[in-house]
Amino acid sequence: MALYEFEGKQPRIGAGSFVPESADVIGDVTIGEKCFIGVGARIRGDYGTIVIGNGTSVQENVVIHAREGDRTVVGDQVQLGHGCILHNCTVADNAVIGVGAIISDYAKVGNWAIIGEGAVVRGDIPDGAVAVGIPAKVVGKVTDEHKREWLHYKRLYADLASERYPRGFRRIG
Repeated sequence: MALYEFEGKQPRIGAGSFVPESADVIGDVTIGEKCFIGVGARIRGDYGTIVIGNGTSVQENVVIHAREGDRTVVGDQVQLGHGCILHNCTVADNAVIGVGAIISDYAKVGNWAIIGEGAVVRGDIPDGAVAVGIPAKVVGKVTDEHKREWLHYKRLYADLASERYPRGFRRIG
């Protein structure tokens, strides 16, 4: 696990969370319990504070940062898709952020909102909305079927973090 102190601030990692050696977690960062942090993720609490809730999946090559003296907050049971970027924003519980999406300064993504792949969020997305595009626009509402599907994936990533990766992930070269 690549954890770095920065100017006296050290990351805090919750029980049952998995952070691989190839991810960087720097400074004023709190990662909740049973979180999955993917390889290549960069979580930089050097200027600001980063808070990630319980059971959240931060997939490969995700970048999370905050402005000086400010915060990026990610709730519980959030899915951050491969390669997405979060900068100085708030993502509420249960949200799903698609592959390569960007959540920009001061944007807010609501509870159970789903942000499509490659979308750019520059404002507020309400609870239970589906938003896509550049800039992201609400195009629908999250259904019970969406929730069932995403709860399945969220359980899979929690299992990866707390069971499968700690047991089966080993450097061999």
